[in-house]
Amino acid sequence: MSARETDAFEKRFHEMLQAHGPALWRLAGSYERRASDREDLYQEMCLALWRALGVFRGECSERTFVFRVAHNRAITRRVRRRATARDLDEAGDVADPRPRPDEALHGAERRERLAEAVHALPLGLRQVITLGLEGLSQSEIGDVLGVSENVVAVRMHRARAALRERLGESS
Repeated sequence: MSARETDAFEKRFHEMLQAHGPALWRLAGSYERRASDREDLYQEMCLALWRALGVFRGECSERTFVFRVAHNRAITRRVRRRATARDLDEAGDVADPRPRPDEALHGAERRERLAEAVHALPLGLRQVITLGLEGLSQSEIGDVLGVSENVVAVRMHRARAALRERLGESS
């Protein structure tokens, strides 16, 4: 664009704002209640109008063009806000997976007590309980230790009983 064309473009834009600015302000107010949101929307409408002005061919009245651009901008803003609000609402339903500080402390104390109790077990019982805590089945534990499933079951039962007694829990 030449300097002359740029000047003409800017002049036309300012004339449109002069003629339709108060109506755009009212339109923005019909979409946004809070003054700061209304001001933001009005600025977005003006920016959208600036960007669209180059494609205006006069197929409709200038007023219709201005309101169509402004209305589309307001609808787009509303849809985006609704999607963001919905995302935030859904995110609000997601619980923080981390334990509260008091729960974390209590959990850490319990894990420490359990680790001490497991270490106090005889090696054969300690092996089965440790492998069981890792999620291995009795069959898998038997394969790892080279003992039968029945031996694993007996050791697991004895290890759990010893842990309950040591930790002071009832069965």
